[in-house]
This record gives sequence, C-alpha cells and structure tokens, in this order.
Amino acid sequence: QVQLAESGGGLVQAGGSLRLTCAGSGLTFSTYSMGWFRQAPGKEREFVGSISWSSGRTNYADSVKGRFTISRDNAKNTVYLQMNSLKPEDTAVYYCAAKRWKPVVLLDNDYWGQGTQVTVSS
Repeated sequence: QVQLAESGGGLVQAGGSLRLTCAGSGLTFSTYSMGWFRQAPGKEREFVGSISWSSGRTNYADSVKGRFTISRDNAKNTVYLQMNSLKPEDTAVYYCAAKRWKPVVLLDNDYWGQGTQVTVSS
C-alpha cells in the first residue's frame, strides 16, 4: 500500500521559514517525480513545485520562485519543501504528490498525501 505522509506544517510569522517533509512508503520512490501543491480556503488546489525522478530537475510556480526550494533524498524516500520569506498568502494546506516516470505538473498524479496546514501570520 502506497502512502505519502507530509509533516512540518505549522504557524509562522511573515518572513519566517518552514520545511515540509513528505515521506513515501510502498513505492519505488526513485522512479517517481514528486510535487508539492497547496490549497487555500475557497480556492482551487494549485501547483507549487516539483522535482523529477531522474535528474533532480526542479520546477516552481512563479509565486514561490526564489523563496521555495524542493529537494529529495531517495535513500530516505523523502522529498522536502523548504519555504523561506513566507507571506500570509502562502497560507494553505500543502500536499505532496507522486507520479511515476512523468513530470508532476498537473493534478492527475498517481498518489497524494493527506496534507499539512501552513499558516503565515502578518
């Protein structure tokens, strides 16, 4: 059974930092591109960023570019989202997603985590 488990969310002041972790189990992690999405109240789920299964190439939404960094450790079946210079508009539930052999850019991924809440106060 495949599981993706996010952790690391919480409450932080504007300008602060958080690091989210997504731990995968039950899958051959190194064959999956991994992505992060977020969903704020009353809004649609949106793409935040992704990292490829092979080259480790990353891709980010314009709204987070230069502030967020995605990395992965295949030995630990884990992907990270380092979030710096956080803004109140970054407040959302953050989800990780996995897609095998293809880039994560859209919502039709193979697996999703349950999400972790990030709240940025002004």
